[in-house]
Formats: sequence, structure tokens, C-alpha cells
Amino acid sequence: MNKISEIINKQREYFFTEKTKPLEFRKKQLIKLKTILKNNEKKLNDAIYADYKKSNFETYETELGPVYHELKTAIDNIYKWAKPKKVKTNLVNFPGKSRIYPEPLGVTLIIGAWNFPYNLTFCPLIPAICAGNTAIIKPSEIAKNASKIIAELINNNFPEQYLYVKEGGVEETTEILRNRFDKIFFTGSAKVGKIIMEAAAKHLTPVTLELGGKNPAIVTKDANINLAAKRIVWGKFLNAGQSCVAVDYILVEKSVKNNLLKLLKSEINSYPGKNPENSNSYIHIINKNHTKRLSDLINKDKIYTGGKIDLDNNYISPTILNNITFDDKIMEEEIFGPLLPVIEYENIDEVINIIKRKPKSLALYLFTKNKKLKKKIIKEISFGGGAINDTVMHWVNTRLPFGGVGLSGIGSYHNEAGFKEFSHYKRILYKTNLYEPHFKYPPYSNFNLSLIKYVFEKKIKN
Repeated sequence: MNKISEIINKQREYFFTEKTKPLEFRKKQLIKLKTILKNNEKKLNDAIYADYKKSNFETYETELGPVYHELKTAIDNIYKWAKPKKVKTNLVNFPGKSRIYPEPLGVTLIIGAWNFPYNLTFCPLIPAICAGNTAIIKPSEIAKNASKIIAELINNNFPEQYLYVKEGGVEETTEILRNRFDKIFFTGSAKVGKIIMEAAAKHLTPVTLELGGKNPAIVTKDANINLAAKRIVWGKFLNAGQSCVAVDYILVEKSVKNNLLKLLKSEINSYPGKNPENSNSYIHIINKNHTKRLSDLINKDKIYTGGKIDLDNNYISPTILNNITFDDKIMEEEIFGPLLPVIEYENIDEVINIIKRKPKSLALYLFTKNKKLKKKIIKEISFGGGAINDTVMHWVNTRLPFGGVGLSGIGSYHNEAGFKEFSHYKRILYKTNLYEPHFKYPPYSNFNLSLIKYVFEKKIKN
């Protein structure tokens, strides 16, 4: 038996001791995790800066801030979320009462992602702890310094039979996935998500898959174009576009396209500035492989602004590509970088039909003042979540469950949605011994059938 299998077995035995279930224990672990992170912010900042030059500001804004918010929410609400829920009992079961009991699933596996290594590792871990589980944590090896500090902080402060970080790459992840878990939570690409789901299926393990997709931003002629440009640029080039909720491409009404392009360029010159390679407001690409992949997507004849590439320093400037069609190479896959294709349209119904027939995206953004169009987009297009007249910010409203649909994901989390994702809701019916309706028992009769029909079909308020 290898090391990771031994630890998984230890976690299973530890879970069976019932020590992770008391709510006070869970709350103490959440407070402990928050204290550890707070006390080691400099190490966390230094590590992620070493990986891809992420500034302290952006690290707090997109990584630690959301983690602290999730921790506070979980600490404040754990008793409420874990409380048994009363539900009404139907007439068939009269007299009786019904309850739903949240219970932890057991040993969980959390596989994080490199683009937000702290956020996308700790934000799933928090509800796993809150729900009363143990956890094996596998950070992404691509953000190697962030992975190292995550392992150091968890493995040096929590017993391995409760929480344990296993570092490594594909080989180590493959080895981990040979084991049985009670829940797997994965953040990453759809390609790897299929591998995770296949491994989980061998043990019938439930999965949450937080994936991605080509997220459109639709800009109509009646939109506030100035504000749309500002919010699109910020949401797209945050984390240098290495975000699953970033705008992947713009669909803009033809009559306002040129104005939007000018405003987008102007916003880029303001943020992250005319020399983004030297700005602490703009991070670099994670590694050379990703830099090369992105550079191969750039059609130099369609560069409107940007297009500067430095392979040695993993740098690509914020780039807008004009006169793009759905047949261009850049429209074949999720970009996951600072390249922003712009496609013009004249007929919104044609746009809606095109999007509907493509794989469902994780996010969609609509910039318009048209109330009917807002309703039409929300009603007709399936996507994980999004915003009207903004980008990305729905992701940081933890009262909105976050997750995809179809190829963009399975399941959701944030706030109580995360607690539910790591819990099983046990349903219990309590029956009295004082009375038993006999019409359900043989011998059957037409009279008893009429009674059965009545109790099943009688309209009651939920």
C-alpha cells in the first residue's frame, strides 16, 4: 500500500470515530484555518508572485479576500446550515412528522486549479470542513510555489488523518484517483474533468466539476458603451484573462462596434496602462507552454491593439482582435488568456441561435438597456451564471451559487450551496404507534382504493 492510500485509509477510520461531526469541532477548524492564512499572508503573496507576478492587491482581491469571506460566512452560519430541517408530512403518512438531517459524506478529494491557486483550493475546502468531512487536497502543480505553501500550511498544522495536501502532477493525481472517495471536487478544464468523472464512476463517487467555456459578452447599440468598455476590460484582463469567468469574446452590434473598439483600447491604456509588462496591475502568463499556446492563437492581420509577446518572460500584452468570425481558430476553444476577439452582428436573434447551439458556457454577460432582451437572453440561453451590464462580479457574490452547466460544469458552491455540495441530506419519517390506517393493507377493495386515491391526490399546500 502506498503513502496516499494509507492516508486515505487513516482519514476513513478517523471519520468513523465521529470526531469530525460535532459542530464546535468544525467551527474551530475553520477559525484555525483563517488564523493560519492571516498569519502567513506574506508567504502566500511571495509564492504566487514567484509563480506569475501576481501583485499583493490582486492576490487579495481575487484570492485571499474571497477565501476570508467564505470562512466568515461558514463560521457565522454553520449552526444554521447543519440544523435539521422540518418538512410537511403528506396525508398518506398521517399521523407522522418528517425531518431532513444534513450529514457529512466522509473522505473527500479536492483538486485545485493553478489560475487562482488559493481561491480554488481553499474555497472548496471550507465547505468540506464545514460539512464535517475529512479531505485530501491536491493543488495544481503548475503554480508550483503556491502549491508548496499550501502543502506547508496544511500539513504542518493539521493531522494527516484529517486534512492532507498531496503535491505532484499527472502521475500523482492518477494514483490518487485509483482510490475510493465519498466526494470529488475538481476545478479545471473539461478535458481533465472527463478523466476525473471516469475515475469517480468506478466507485460511483459523486463529483462537482467546476470547468469553463467560451463566455460571450453581448453589447447592444442601446448599451452604456463607455461603462461596458470599462467593465469588459477589467473583467477580461483581470488575472491576464486566466480566469474561467473571463469574457472569452465580444458580440457587438455593428453600428456601435467602432466606438466600442476605441473605448476598449482607451481603457486598456488606462488599465493596466501603456506599459503593462512593467505594471503591478497586470500579471504574466503562468508558463512558457501557455504563452506559446496563446501566441499561436493570434492572427496578426486581425490585431486591433496589443499583440506584444515575450516568450522568455511569459508575457502577452492585452490584445484585441477585430473582424473575427466563428470560423477563426481562436473561436475553437476557451482562450484562457489576454486575447479578446470581437465579432460584429446585426441580428440579435441570429446571435442567440448561434450561442444556443454551442456548448453551454460558464458565464454570459449582456450589456443593454432593453428589458425585453434581458428577459429573452435569460430565458433562451443556458449558461452557468452571469451578469447584466457587468462582468465577473457575480462570481464574488457568494449568495449566488457558482457553477456551470453541461460542458462548463456539474454542481455549484459558495455559501450554503457549498455546504450542500459536501453533505448528504438524510430524510427521516417519524410515525406514531398510536394509530395505523388500515386501508393500505390487503384485502383490497374498491372502497379502500377510493381512500388511497383521495389521500394521494388531495391538494395540499407545500
